[in-house]
Amino acid sequence: MPMSSSSAAPAPSPAAPERRRASVAMGFVTGMVAGMQRRGHDPAPLLAATDIDLADSASRIPLDRYAALYNRVIRDLDDEGFGLFERPLGTGSFEFLCRGMLGAPHLAEALERARRFLHIVLPDLAVSIHRLDSHAELRIAETRPLCPTRDDPARVFAFEWLLRLLHGLACWLVGRGLALDAVRFPFARPPHADDYQLIYTAHFSFGGDDLAARFNPTLLDLPIRRDEAALARFLEGAPGKITTLYRRDRDTVVRVRDLLRAALPANLSQEHVADRLHLSPRTLHRRLDEEGSSFRAIKEALRRDIAVARLTKTRHSIARVAADLGYADTSAFYRAFIAWTGLSPERYRKQLAAQAPAQSAP
Repeated sequence: MPMSSSSAAPAPSPAAPERRRASVAMGFVTGMVAGMQRRGHDPAPLLAATDIDLADSASRIPLDRYAALYNRVIRDLDDEGFGLFERPLGTGSFEFLCRGMLGAPHLAEALERARRFLHIVLPDLAVSIHRLDSHAELRIAETRPLCPTRDDPARVFAFEWLLRLLHGLACWLVGRGLALDAVRFPFARPPHADDYQLIYTAHFSFGGDDLAARFNPTLLDLPIRRDEAALARFLEGAPGKITTLYRRDRDTVVRVRDLLRAALPANLSQEHVADRLHLSPRTLHRRLDEEGSSFRAIKEALRRDIAVARLTKTRHSIARVAADLGYADTSAFYRAFIAWTGLSPERYRKQLAAQAPAQSAP
């Protein structure tokens, strides 16, 4: 009931909006420790160390504490597979997976290397990548039943974890978020499924015999952009760190990208963007780093995505596309496009025309 004017307390002065803190549902914690419990380990000390109460099923866990628990469970079990599988995933597996993928020329080869590596160290789940006419799919299937029931929290988490691991690594390797168009999970909808739109995609379903994550096939051609120095930094706090990257509720990247897109063809500096977000440049840099990105990476990814879309869907001249993206010099656009795709803009268009001769540009 509204208060009368005579009894109303003075309105507080407006405060700056509180920054939203990324968090996860308790269901992800239940799944993470399910393997420990099945193997007779008590997760209580690890939960207490990260201030997580498993009995409070309605609470949400700040992302940094969830990542800390992730690493503690792995250290306690000496198993980067959380005790979920028939044989342990030895400590160091994540690092060697990263190193194996790092030297690939493009994402398709990186994922193929991941598939082969996981076939050796994680035989309980079979990973495969399929490039189809209209889309590509990453599939994960059991080679043996992980649990007696399909909806066991341990089985649910095993699929959630491996998809998150591979998707997060793919995003990091190419230096940008990669959209999943749809994911079908091989179990009934769990209570924490609303979080899937923050972690994977807003388009998800349940049932089926295996996990199928659908995405644009052109993403497989993206070059690997990370090097050994970047990997050394990335491995600090890993593998739990992967849980904090490329989530849809880490929204500074989205806000920066939107500002840069709206300003085109003007070329905003990091200082200008920070000012529009009412942040200092240092704070903006820190928040983007926390979200696994940088101002330069966002600007490059935005220009690349728009350039590819324009060359694919329009007949605009190369000079016009370059000008629309804020390049004062068309030759600078040429150099950037070759760095992104390995092809000149003209050759890229010719390759598209050869692949789809029946289609005409709008």
